[in-house]
Amino acid sequence: MATFKNKYLKLFKNWFILILVIFVVWMLFFDANSWLIHHELNSEIDDLENEKEYYKKEIEKDNKAIKELSTEEGLEKFAREEYYMKRDNEEIFIIEYEDSLKTK
Repeated sequence: MATFKNKYLKLFKNWFILILVIFVVWMLFFDANSWLIHHELNSEIDDLENEKEYYKKEIEKDNKAIKELSTEEGLEKFAREEYYMKRDNEEIFIIEYEDSLKTK
């Protein structure tokens, strides 16, 4: 048991190894540019990249909706479906099924 302790303690008696170990511990955990901070920042970058992709898809979807609404047929379709608008000579019947009704 004594040789086991002496073997590892002998390593730390060398000043270069002791300073190297202290430097590595300092850089990994305590420094302003530590590994922990880099890991946190990298995960934040990944989250922002995912959010960026989501917003790109939303922009594409909105541009497609704008193109559809720029035509007269698309605008009329939107007004009929969303606001139940009609022409003067028409009647609208709204059919709702039980499973499509919003219940509280």
